[in-house]
This record gives sequence, C-alpha cells and structure tokens, in this order.
Amino acid sequence: MKKQLTVALYSSVPLLLLSSVAQAQEASRLSLGGSLEIGNDQVIHSDESSREIRDTYATGEINARFALTDTVVLFGGLTWESVVDPTEDRTFQQMGLYAHELGVEFDFGPAAVQAGKVHPVWGVAWDVAAGFYGTTLAEDYELSEQIGILASVDLGQAGALSYGVFYADDTVFSRSLGYNRGRNSSNDGGAGNTGKLNNVSMQWAKEWDDTYVHVGVRYLHAGTGDVKDEKGYLLGIGHSFAGGVDVLAEVAAFDGYGGTADDATYATLNAAYAIGDWTLSGTFASRDIDSEGRTNLTSVGAEYAFANGFVLGGALAYVDEAGTKDTALGVNLVIPFGD
Repeated sequence: MKKQLTVALYSSVPLLLLSSVAQAQEASRLSLGGSLEIGNDQVIHSDESSREIRDTYATGEINARFALTDTVVLFGGLTWESVVDPTEDRTFQQMGLYAHELGVEFDFGPAAVQAGKVHPVWGVAWDVAAGFYGTTLAEDYELSEQIGILASVDLGQAGALSYGVFYADDTVFSRSLGYNRGRNSSNDGGAGNTGKLNNVSMQWAKEWDDTYVHVGVRYLHAGTGDVKDEKGYLLGIGHSFAGGVDVLAEVAAFDGYGGTADDATYATLNAAYAIGDWTLSGTFASRDIDSEGRTNLTSVGAEYAFANGFVLGGALAYVDEAGTKDTALGVNLVIPFGD
C-alpha cells in the first residue's frame, strides 16, 4: 500500500501553498517499507560437535518504489546481513550491504513487466512458511538476485501467470559493501549463472475461496564446468481453515540440480494456528539429493505479535542430515517499518 500524504497549508503566500502541495504529491508517489530482524540461531546438540555453532545475527531489509507515471515505476531493495554462512560461533560478523533488487516496472493494468535486477516468481514455501525454521530447506531453490525481464498477467477467473528470462547477477551489484562477498562471475559455474538471458521460469497460480494452488517449471542452462542443464518442476497448495488454521504443502523436483548430475526432491508441509496475538506453527520438510543423501527437518515454533507490529518468535528443530542428527534452537525479534 502506498503511503498517502496530504498537506493542508493555509497561508497568505501562494508559493508556499504550491510548494507544499507539490511535496505531498511527490511523497504520494513513494512507497517505502522494510524490516529489521535480530536473532540467534544455534545448534545446541549434534552427533558431530563441530556442527554446534551459534550465529547471533541481524538482518535488515528496505524496499522502495517510486512512481514516475501511472504506468512506470522505479523499484529497488537493499539487504544488510551476514553474507557468508558461519563456520564457527559469531556475533553480528561478516555483515555486508547489497542490492537485492533494482530496476523499472511497467504496469499495463492486468499485465506488468519488470526489467533489471529481479526476483523471479517460483514457489512460495521459501517465503511464507510459518515459523523460524519453516522456510529453511525451501530457500535452497529460491530464485533471487537475477538479471532479467519478468512478466506477470492477471488471467481473471483463470488465475495468474508469471514468466521470466534471466541469469544470475554478475554485475557490480553482486558485490556487498562492508564485508565484501566478492563479485559473481559466469566463470564460477552453476546452473543459471550463464551471463545470458537463456534461463526461464514460469508459474501459474489460482485461488478458490480459501484454497491456493500454484504450479511451476524452470529451465536453467548449465554454467561453466557444469555437466547438465537443470530442469525443475513445482507444485504447491495452501488452504485456510475455519478457526485460524493455515496449511501449506509444496513439492519441488529437479533433474540436473544445480548443473550437476544429481536429481533432487524437496518437500515442505507447514501448518500455522493463530490464537489471538499468538501463532503456533509446525513444519516437516525434506531434501533428497543424489550425491548428498536425505535431510529431514521437523520443527515446532511460536510467535507473539505486539500491538506495535513487532513480532517475537522462537522454534526448536530436529534435523537428520544423511544420518547426522542435530537439535537447533532459534529465537528472533522482527521489527517492521514503513508502508
């Protein structure tokens, strides 16, 4: 929702009135929002003591949209976080700032087109699954930080269709300020890291009352040194039951996962139960990759939403990764701001 600012200035100086009105109109074109998350994610017990790592972290995100006209919008987003995975206990370390989105959008009513650094639509479990660990495995197949062109079309009663052509960002915007994660290069390999607009994704989605269904496919060309193109298929369904219970199930299957010879399958089953200001959640997720074996994650969590919008949460997770068992505990505070 865009922030609407109205200025009513009674003045004997017409120029001041015109200036104030112009500023209000300018502000109404701007939509700005984001969040700050502070948390602690820790493996409190593991079959392998080297995996017992604590990560006390902060993640900040801000997103902005500015309407140049009724049909042309500039958009951008910044993320501030630890930009590499922890290998030992750490506290707010290896923090970097980078642009996760940057581009222009053209709105044609039932259709919209984005160009620039974009986030192709493919799956939802990595974003909306409830609980501290609800999105953990599904995040593996999220398509983020891509250079490309996206299109979305509202098909009315037939649902909505999203389509994109893209490649992994290899521009200067793949770097980060502060702790520099380095610039991505197509020479690094990896499915979709081709430097060419030869990777595609498509997703169809539709809602029936309290039920939501989405189906997706994607094709990522092999990068430098890869052995195979990646082909991905996705199916998801969600439903909101009476009494405040929401359920989401999503399955994704891959051939040539990540440009390797592996097949891979991901599954997420997530449920959330809202009781006043509390939300209780549970997740079962699995990941099966030929060369790495099977990972199963089971988690239960709770969140409390304060009147000011702050959300305090925590969860316990049991993870079995190819026979190595971990117990993890996560707590976080999310502070939203803006529109």
